[in-house]
Parts: sequence; structure tokens; C-alpha cells
Amino acid sequence: MTERNEKRILRISFLSGLAFAIAEFIFSIYSRSHSALTDAVYDMSELVFIALLLFLTPLFHKPMSEKHPYGYFQVESIFVIIKGVMMLSVTFGISADVIGSALTGGNPVNNVQVALFQLSLGAASIVIFTIMKRFSKNTSSPTITTELLGWKLDIIYSLGMALAFLLSLTLERTPLAFLSPYFDPVVAVLVMVFMLPESIKVLWSAIRDIFLFSPDETLMEEIKALCQPILAEHRFIPVFFDITRTGRHLWIAIYFQIECGSLAVSDLSHAAADINAAAQERYQNCTCELILTPEESPYLGC
Repeated sequence: MTERNEKRILRISFLSGLAFAIAEFIFSIYSRSHSALTDAVYDMSELVFIALLLFLTPLFHKPMSEKHPYGYFQVESIFVIIKGVMMLSVTFGISADVIGSALTGGNPVNNVQVALFQLSLGAASIVIFTIMKRFSKNTSSPTITTELLGWKLDIIYSLGMALAFLLSLTLERTPLAFLSPYFDPVVAVLVMVFMLPESIKVLWSAIRDIFLFSPDETLMEEIKALCQPILAEHRFIPVFFDITRTGRHLWIAIYFQIECGSLAVSDLSHAAADINAAAQERYQNCTCELILTPEESPYLGC
């Protein structure tokens, strides 16, 4: 993904998020809805993160050098961690406030107004998500992936809230009508609980990247399946795959042995070129290297 295209997507996300946050904040004051206020606070927190990324995006496209062998890719992971911690803090803080409201008598709101407002936000979110998805085709940027995930959750959140508040209207015609004031805070807490696993997943992924841990098992097996046929074609015997990820960049080091006693430099060059071409096609930001290891290699048996 080019720097220009990435900035365009972030600008769309920022301007859309700003419009949503203003609308949600105004509506939360008008309707006294905790669920709308929760959404507004989430979007405001998101805007701070996106604004920083708009200034830092050029760093993520700078080439590697002797001074910065990993480039600036880890800066992106650091900001994803900051975002994850920030979102978790906001979640727990608002949850405590909403639970306190529920314990002191609930929060009566106009369910029809909230439902229609959330339905409008959901429809607008679908349009924005579609536009961003189109611009981010074939992207390998964790920042954009995180943004798309955020908008996907917004769609689920808004449409789910709209449906829930429409269904809550049936309570008013039943003996359970006394539960109506508690519906808004309870739904707000349930939505935050629903979002919690995704926030933790994004945070843990960034932590793994910053400490150069190996990717998850699924990605490891996918890379091995991609590289092993090429290694077999050149009669290289893979011994150990050293795979790490820093931000949006994937680093693959393959330790291998050979069947015969010598190795032509041209054979090694061709094999490395083939593997890099295949990996670049699949993962875009990727660096592969082949490392000949002796039979006494400590990696044997790993």
C-alpha cells in the first residue's frame, strides 16, 4: 500500500469518526442515553490515535538502514499497543459509571429515538466501511486493518443497538415494564463486554510484534506451506523457520541443508529470488533469506 493511499484511508476514517463523535455526543445530551455517550467516547479516543498516525505514516514507509535495521515498523506496533491500552481503560472507566447508574435506578430513555439514531449510524458506517475497504484492497498495514476492524465493530454495534431498543418496546406492554429504565445501561455494558475480546486480541498481537515473538501457528504453517515446495524444487532441506513480524513487515529466515557436499552461489540466489517473489506476492511487506546450516546445527530436531 502506498503512503498516499494509506493517508487517504486514515483521513476518511478521521473525518467520519469526528462527524460520528459530534453527532453521538449531541444526541447523548439530548436523549440522556448512556449507550450513545459510550459510543461518543470510543470515537473520540479513536480520533486521537488516528490524528497521531496521520503524522507518523511517512515513517512506516521509510526504507531500512544500518542505523534502523528494522526500519520504523515497530513504531506502528507501539502505537497499536497505546491504542489497545487506551481503549481498555475507556471500556473499564465507562463500564464502572454505567453500572453505577444501573444500581441507582437505571436510565430511562426514549427507546424509539435511540433505535432510529443507531440505525442511521449503522447505515452510514456500512457506507464508510465499504469505501475504506475498496481503497485498502490488498493491504498489509496493521494500522488500516485495525481501523477496518473498528468500523466493522461499529456496524455491528449500531445495528445491534437499534434492534435491541426496538425489541425493548415490547417490555412496555408487559409486566416487565419496570425494567425499561435499566435497558440502556445494561445494553451499553453488554456492548462493551462484546468489544473487549477484540481489543485484547489487537493488543496482544501488537505485544507479540514488539517483542519479536513468532506469529500465530496458522500463519507459521501458511508460510511453511508456501516455501517448502520451492525449497524442494531446488533440493534444499528445510531445518528451521525463524519467522517474526514487526508492525507491517514480515521477516522470514529459513535455515536449510543440502543433499550434496557443495552449493553453487547461483542456485542459492535463484532459490532466494523465487521464495522472495512468492512471499512478496502473498504478504507484500516481506523479507526472506536462506541460511545454509551445517549438519551439526543446533536447530536440528527443533
